[in-house]
Amino acid sequence: MARWDEILSLPVQNPPTLDFSAGDLVWSKVEGWRDNLDRLALIPYARVDDFVRGESANKDCPTRFHVEARRRRPPQASCKQKVDGILEYILYWCSFGPDDHRKGGIVRPSRNTYVPKKKNAGRPNTKRGCTCHFIVKRLIAEPTVALVIYNQDKHIDKMGLPCHGPQDKKAEGTRAMFAPYISEDLRLRVWSLLYVGVSVETIMQRHNESVEKQGGPSNRDHLLTHRYVRRQERSMRRSTYQLDEDDAVSIGLWVESHQSHVFFYEDFSDTDPLVLGIQTEWQLQQMIRFGNKRLMASDSSFGPNKLKHPVQTLLVFNSENKAIPVAWIITPRFASTAHKWMRPLYNRVRSKDPNWMLAGFIVDDPSMDILTIRDVFQCSVLLSFWRVRHSWHKNLVKRCTETERVQISQQLGLIVDKIRTGPLNIGLWTTALRTIPLASQETGAALEFYHNQLKVRLLLNEKDSDVYQRADWLVDKLGTKVHSYFWLDEYSEKDYFARYWKDEWITGLTSWRKALKIPDSDVILEEGTSCVRVINQVDRDKVHLVRNSGSQFALCDCKWAEMGNLCEHVFKASKLILEKENMDLHPSTTVSQYIQALLEMLHCPTNNSLIRDHAVSLSVLVHKKLDSLVAPDSRSTPMDQLVLSKILQKRMMVGPGVAEQSSSGRETGCTAMDVDLSSPLYGTF
Repeated sequence: MARWDEILSLPVQNPPTLDFSAGDLVWSKVEGWRDNLDRLALIPYARVDDFVRGESANKDCPTRFHVEARRRRPPQASCKQKVDGILEYILYWCSFGPDDHRKGGIVRPSRNTYVPKKKNAGRPNTKRGCTCHFIVKRLIAEPTVALVIYNQDKHIDKMGLPCHGPQDKKAEGTRAMFAPYISEDLRLRVWSLLYVGVSVETIMQRHNESVEKQGGPSNRDHLLTHRYVRRQERSMRRSTYQLDEDDAVSIGLWVESHQSHVFFYEDFSDTDPLVLGIQTEWQLQQMIRFGNKRLMASDSSFGPNKLKHPVQTLLVFNSENKAIPVAWIITPRFASTAHKWMRPLYNRVRSKDPNWMLAGFIVDDPSMDILTIRDVFQCSVLLSFWRVRHSWHKNLVKRCTETERVQISQQLGLIVDKIRTGPLNIGLWTTALRTIPLASQETGAALEFYHNQLKVRLLLNEKDSDVYQRADWLVDKLGTKVHSYFWLDEYSEKDYFARYWKDEWITGLTSWRKALKIPDSDVILEEGTSCVRVINQVDRDKVHLVRNSGSQFALCDCKWAEMGNLCEHVFKASKLILEKENMDLHPSTTVSQYIQALLEMLHCPTNNSLIRDHAVSLSVLVHKKLDSLVAPDSRSTPMDQLVLSKILQKRMMVGPGVAEQSSSGRETGCTAMDVDLSSPLYGTF
């Protein structure tokens, strides 16, 4: 009993890296069986796979560990809880062992039927008698914790000699020099390229060219074989999404075989709808990498008119501020089911990185459970207006003449301002506009770009339209083909296969980023009007006319804008207008909200001077940071940063007359708190 008291008193170690190895843990020596001392440590059970991957990536002796033996206690079995009771026992062994298929090697009696092949080129897992192994135990007393016993941590054979890796001289020139299998990154690359339509021959040709440029094989991935890629292509071609005639049964079978990709599942019932949360390991890594102390956004109600069940996507923003899908939720009523799947998703991320936290959560549907979001993620909630603007814009182009579009768009801008500042309260959207901070237009452009990508990649090129009414087709398509497209968007060497891309592989910069690349000389302002002409960057003979420029309801005559989208010409025209010193400043809704939040704090009574002092300090801090961004190169500075910097210069100077000076701010139509800081560009504030 003293042994288990000592074990359970050990700290549970949870390294902050995505994958970790034995070198990242502090190991303890505890008395084991037959008077031996076991070398052991406690880690979260959810991170066992991370430990296995970390150990496989050993630089001195790269390998992979396989499950040599496993025992599970049936979950429905009733048993008396014991301090040393085991829910699960897993023996992980280096894939170069335990048997030894080398000449004169020892093979276990249970495997004595093995007959060595004359050519083992197709056997990447050739056994070489490696004794390295460890045991993972999941205890009944602590089911969330894994006990790792790692006594044999050296990659040696029974003679005590290196049997694979760089230290084994006999392994030179063979796969045993590196590792028994290709890396997970290369496996995903091959898998993704096949799903988007790149042929086996093209993949191998590009791979061999890359290896030759580097002077020959130097790691396990360089030994990729044509046979492996062909086998993957055959497996993909023979797979089917329809695992059962009954759609609900088919979904259940898929979930059972893809446990690592599912963070929440609730089957159909008489009262509750299907709720399925999908997140692959790569998506989880992106969520941790780009979501920590930054923004996450929700793209809701995708495909409600075509799909049996609409799709909701959770997105983070990469270094180029493009939206990356990090989870898909499939349910007919996601707004009312958010409380079910949010906590499991949050717990999954925190199990990987205990320090992970969000800076803000952006919603595009005011019916979302805002209280649950704030409770689970402990962050502010922002509102994206892109869906409403997109719908209005699309209908204006479809139903109105050019003159009517300009007039109506101007009136729409005034209506939104009155909703934000007036007592009008007639529905969910009006309430949300008055109470929830708005996300910036750059964020809206990123969400819009993702939405169009998903539409093209998911809903096109299906010959049989009946598949849209099956949930198992949707789940399979998201987890395979759609996932492959977005994985390849982040693949650094994707240009090697550019000539083989299909039409649906649409990538590139968002409209906001494209606008930053348009030189000022290509923008012509028409004096005395709100019209701006922008030269097309591809066809220099074409000029686009932007009407009502400087407003979030500006109109452009380009094809992208006529589809209801925000285009780069609108962003560029608005930015150039707002940069002019001799024109009145027209802050966006997001900047207006932030300014008014500071002004309302400054109007605090004398007995609450602490809040007032905080408002002044905050405004000065933001002003200094904006100046540091504006001064070096104003051409690459977002519009709202320029506007906010100039307005703060005029209204937010520290001094005894701040409150009196700012009283006129209420005439500008400012409300609530800032949201321009919600843009990925403003995450440093």
